[in-house]
Amino acid sequence: VYDLYDMVMYDMDTSKIKEVSWNRDFSKYNEAIKKNYLDDTGLKKLEVIQLDVEEFDKINQQNWFIPDEYKNLDVKSYVLDRTPAHAIDRVNEELNLYDKYNIIDVLKVCIYIVDTLRKNNIVWGVGRGSSVASYVLYIIGIHKVDSIKYDLDINEFLR
Repeated sequence: VYDLYDMVMYDMDTSKIKEVSWNRDFSKYNEAIKKNYLDDTGLKKLEVIQLDVEEFDKINQQNWFIPDEYKNLDVKSYVLDRTPAHAIDRVNEELNLYDKYNIIDVLKVCIYIVDTLRKNNIVWGVGRGSSVASYVLYIIGIHKVDSIKYDLDINEFLR
């Protein structure tokens, strides 16, 4: 067993680390990070929270780390402005489902991610799994599969 500090200092493989005892002093590791000019905030002691899953989810669904312009984005208008006439009903149906499941903010994050990828000329995949059933995600640019053309049911994604 190696000390985490030594692993960082001597450029050893840290990818297999699954758990670090939270009772240890992380100052040596954090010093090594700073000394090596690594872009990392360092380690902090784990604070056990006393929340049930619903409370935890409610609190964290309000804290998305995206620029304010995306936090304040009117997703429905954004998507509908880009929707061809033949797909308006389908998109409204999907947006109602995203709203029902309280995941409109996830779409804001998706728009931010796609914009960031495009801005930096990063290529991403055609599409995977059930997400290709969402025409809204197709419009946003998450995937390249036209779910209306292939008659994919949105409920395959949002079940």
